[in-house]
Parts: sequence; structure tokens; C-alpha cells
Amino acid sequence: MTKLEFSLLFSLCLGATAVPALADEGSCGTVSIAEMNWASAGVAAWVDKIILEEGYGCDVTLVTGDTMPTFASMNEKGDPDIAPELWGNAVKLALDTAVSEDRMVITANILQDGGVEGWWIPKYTAEAHPEFKTVEDALKHPELFPNPEDPSTGALFNCPSGWNCQISTENLYRAYGAEAKGFELVDTGSAAGLDGSIASAYERKQAWFGYYWAPTAILGKYPMVKLDAGVPNDKAEWDACTSQPECPEPKPNAYPTSDVFTVVTKAFSEKNAVAMDYLKARSWSNELVGKFLAWQTDNQGTNEDTAYHFLETYPEVWKAWVSPDVAAKVEKAL
Repeated sequence: MTKLEFSLLFSLCLGATAVPALADEGSCGTVSIAEMNWASAGVAAWVDKIILEEGYGCDVTLVTGDTMPTFASMNEKGDPDIAPELWGNAVKLALDTAVSEDRMVITANILQDGGVEGWWIPKYTAEAHPEFKTVEDALKHPELFPNPEDPSTGALFNCPSGWNCQISTENLYRAYGAEAKGFELVDTGSAAGLDGSIASAYERKQAWFGYYWAPTAILGKYPMVKLDAGVPNDKAEWDACTSQPECPEPKPNAYPTSDVFTVVTKAFSEKNAVAMDYLKARSWSNELVGKFLAWQTDNQGTNEDTAYHFLETYPEVWKAWVSPDVAAKVEKAL
């Protein structure tokens, strides 16, 4: 073989190996996403799967997840790659440490309004009584919130049994002196019981007063107004007393708003710039989440069904997260 022939053959071989390298440049590759076991997070996982697969050509796997197990696995094993909806208050100190030690990365606040808890009344009650701005305002009128079991007292509906918010609600019930003001704390027994009490009140256009949180399907279907606690959140008081069982002398306090993040592993953030650009832009309002969760409930939809409903119904929202080229690919796949 002459030197010229060898040079040509070498160039051809080099070019052949260079083509795949160029094709892979900027590609998405494999991605694992935690499909958390509550509705808003589960739908988010499927929205991410569809957009990353159809728009960016990723190979996406969904894995079952929950707050603490998913966080621990990502922190210790680097798997899965993405937790679409991680409530910061549940893992704040550990998450801060993981971020500072370069194991995890926060991409965005997926819930623009944060996770919201508090004591609520129906929107129609708030409109009929515009003077009701704070918890104390509502507590002055037990006659407007009759207890189904004893109409001579007012009803303040508690958080589901076994949840931490049951403890905080009981403590705040005592802190505001609600019993002395004519209210009884009503235990609905479960999340379904609490939801049913709101649905029943709405069907009869009756007043309702109690604990709830957002975003949820119930608040998407039945508009509610959160009453001001009348005081700011005192974190030290919250940690030491409001959230603790059998706190001897609770004080009025506001529920903290929880930052709700999309979190990825550090390794994933470094190898997958394409997906990171999308995840940094992806977020939605609590009101919007409530709407598509209400659709999910009414239609008995799966997380996948609801993700497609969201993409088909709210293109103006998700198209703002991606380039026109990516949006066209996703839209073609719907």
C-alpha cells in the first residue's frame, strides 16, 4: 500500500468514526424519573417523560417514588436522575447538605406558588362575607359554620388522622381558643372524608371551615379561599410547638409555605445539558395544577392520561418551556 493510499484509507476510517460522535453531540441519552405517589408529582413525571422522549429523543424510564426513599436513593446512589416534585420542607437540611456537597442540583420551583397549607372557607362564603379576612374573623361566627353532628356548635374540620397537619391543626385550634368561641374540632377520619365534607358543603352551598392544602384536585374543582392566620409564620415556634404532639401552650401561628423543587443528581446535570435546559424552565401555577387534577378525578384518569390532557389543553404553558422545534415534535406526537 502506498503512502497516499494509506492516508486516504486512514482518513476514511477516521471520518466513519467521527459521524456517530457528531450525531451523539447534544443528545439526551437515558433518563430515569421518579413517579412519586401523589397526583401532581405523578402527572409531572409523565409530562417530563413525554416531552423528553418526543421532543428531545431521550430514553426515559419511570420508577416508583416517594419523598424520603427517592431523596435517599438519589443522595446515596445517584438514582433516579430526576425527582420532579420534591417538597423542600420535608428534607430541607439534608437537601441543603446534598447541594452544598455537589451530590444534587435544584433546577427550578416546579410549583410557582409553593406548597400551601392553612384554614380555608369556600369562595362563595368569602364573597358573602367580605369581612372574613383572618382566622379570627371566622371564629367570631360559629353559627355560620354549623357542626353536622351538633348544629349548636361551629365545625372546624381537621386534617386527616395520622398526618402531621392533624397535630398542627389541633394545636392551632387550642391556640386560637376555638372551643371557647363555640367551635368543635371535627375529625373526618381520612383524606376521602375531608374531601367529602367539602364536596357536600359545595353541593348544598353551605359554609365550610377547616384545614386543607394546595395544589389539589379538590381545590381545582371547588374554589376555596385561605384565611390569613393573623400572624406571620414563626419558624422557631412551629418547630418547637405548633408541629409537635401535645404542645402545652401553643400560640397562633401561620402555616409555612413549602418550596417545591425539581431536583436532579449532580452527575445527571453534568452529562445532560439538553434535559437540564428544559427542567430549568418547567414550572406551573397551583391554580393550573388544581384544574388538571380536577379533570383527572372527574375522568378517573391515570397520570399518563392527565399528562396528555395537560399537553393538549394548555399548549401555551408548556411551549414556553421549550424551543419551537421541540414544541413541534411534541405536538406532532399528541
